[in-house]
Amino acid sequence: MMGVQARTAEVSDKLAVLRAALQQAGAGAIRLRGMDWFAWVTGGGSSAVLHAAETGVAEVLVTQDEACVLTDEIEAERLRNEEVPPGFTFHIEPWAEPELRARFVANAAGGRAVLSDRPANGDQPLPLGLRQHRMVLGPAEQDRYRTLGREAAEAMSEVLRRARPDWTEYELAGAGADALWRRGIHPALVLAAGERRLPLYRHPTPSHERIGRRAMLVFCARRHGLYANLTRFVSFGAAPEAQRALMDVEATGLASVVPGKSLSAVYHALAQAYRHADRDEAIREHHQGGITGYLAREIVATASTATQLEPGMAFAFNPSFEGLKIEDTFLLGPDGLENLTFDPAWPALDVHGRKRPLWLEAQ
Repeated sequence: MMGVQARTAEVSDKLAVLRAALQQAGAGAIRLRGMDWFAWVTGGGSSAVLHAAETGVAEVLVTQDEACVLTDEIEAERLRNEEVPPGFTFHIEPWAEPELRARFVANAAGGRAVLSDRPANGDQPLPLGLRQHRMVLGPAEQDRYRTLGREAAEAMSEVLRRARPDWTEYELAGAGADALWRRGIHPALVLAAGERRLPLYRHPTPSHERIGRRAMLVFCARRHGLYANLTRFVSFGAAPEAQRALMDVEATGLASVVPGKSLSAVYHALAQAYRHADRDEAIREHHQGGITGYLAREIVATASTATQLEPGMAFAFNPSFEGLKIEDTFLLGPDGLENLTFDPAWPALDVHGRKRPLWLEAQ
């Protein structure tokens, strides 16, 4: 559980950042519509009801004098009691009169511009500096992330140790979602592929097929707005030898995650590693991941992504070959990368000084 005082202090610091951006832009208000920004500004609150959507059942409007949650009378009491810490006021409109919200925002902005994460109706986009600031996680966010990562990894391990060849991909994905929900984690994405479909698709949504001799399970696991991303495999028999070559590719990419470098430098390091492994085309067959945090991927690494890497950023890279992938969520700290989704009970191999997950060879 997050302490109220610590959470209130975190929110106060974030509101100060937003108000400084308001002053610099000469704008009247900042309107945060997305579930990602709602979680960030409230210190881990959730506006999610329909989990497939980008926007939730509430927004946050910040002016120099007020931080206000905009919602309707269906959601207000639950949000006030369970999701939003002290320090916010509420504007509650009848569910059948959504136009009242637009009037309230216009009045709060006092005729000046409204900045928004998802601009609409004449809003202006947020300054790029705010996006960069959000990706650098503070101490409280990092603590929440560590707990989420550990529990998401435990859920993954629990499921794959129970998996059997006669399970369908739906059963495997369902067991994964169940293991996450029981830990209070939203299964924002669960992919599963068995023996036949595994080499065919990089993003295999589950099907009715039996998993057979091997299977992959992928999580984008969300709690307090943060995403823990990880991929694991189970094999009923010997695992493929090519997994070690993929680990070497990943190791090259991870070694390039250094403060002051650009995200594109990581991409180029991975591209070089693929060439060294005689897998030149692999980098074009699937994205390589990138910065994570309040989105499963805040920014995906490309050959031209100039975003500068900073301590406090989180990363989820997912290099892959046909039928093989490796992925964990890392936090960049003073001592380098910390694996947030590491499970010490899962079989692992030391690769360039870092424990990396092997395939589970089940009986």
